[in-house]
Amino acid sequence: MPTNKQRRQAAQRRLQRQIERRAELQRRRRRNLLVVTVVVAVLVVGGAAWLIAGLGGSNGKSSAAASSPSATPTVDGSDGSCDFTAATAGNPNLKDVGTPPAQVPTSGLVNLAMNTNFGTITLALDQAKAPCAAASFVYLTQQKFFDGTPCHRETSSDALKVLQCGDPSGTGSGGPTYEYPTQVTGSETYPRGTVAMANSGSGTDGSQFFLVYGDSQLPPNYTVVGTVDQAGLAVLDTIAAIGNNGANGAGDGAPNQPVTITSMTVGS
Repeated sequence: MPTNKQRRQAAQRRLQRQIERRAELQRRRRRNLLVVTVVVAVLVVGGAAWLIAGLGGSNGKSSAAASSPSATPTVDGSDGSCDFTAATAGNPNLKDVGTPPAQVPTSGLVNLAMNTNFGTITLALDQAKAPCAAASFVYLTQQKFFDGTPCHRETSSDALKVLQCGDPSGTGSGGPTYEYPTQVTGSETYPRGTVAMANSGSGTDGSQFFLVYGDSQLPPNYTVVGTVDQAGLAVLDTIAAIGNNGANGAGDGAPNQPVTITSMTVGS
């Protein structure tokens, strides 16, 4: 029969083993939690980068550049002087309609009526905050650049809810034969109702733009040129409800029902 001392020693050994087992379980839980956290972070960052990269510009360059924040915030045209330069040569999807005037308005709003097969979407462009983008938009409208062109992309992810238009070729790499500097301060956000210019890297803005129908999480790399009116948002909601074909991945692709800009006109 074990003595009291032996029973105490056995109990101490059992307690020590229990303590060691608990410590090992805690280590495993911490390790597993760390692995899960890292995997989730990679998926989130990778997924967001993939979605954002799709906001390629109109000069035919790789759109992957759009997934990285701009190295330096850029503000251009505040004095009414805009640098419209030739886009990269060799892109067969560029359409030559000339170049906007180098001197542009720097105050006030200008409205564009974007007439589509779903209804009219009115865009209010801010000539003070984004003078070069607004001037380019107006110029291309006057040249009937957007008439009869498709909105080639719609996204419906948690991070990105936009309709992308402005490429006559419908390929995602088309646009005019010129480009101009991205006009950002680094504090841009993209809530519902935003009109912003797509690009394939800072300084490659052209004709492609996106209309935000749901608050979207994007780095401040895209020129915010204006807003969509309430009636226009209702049109966007109808388009979004029909969905997309997911050709670029879940929730990202061409609209299930083609969206066409039948005409774009300049208002007051």
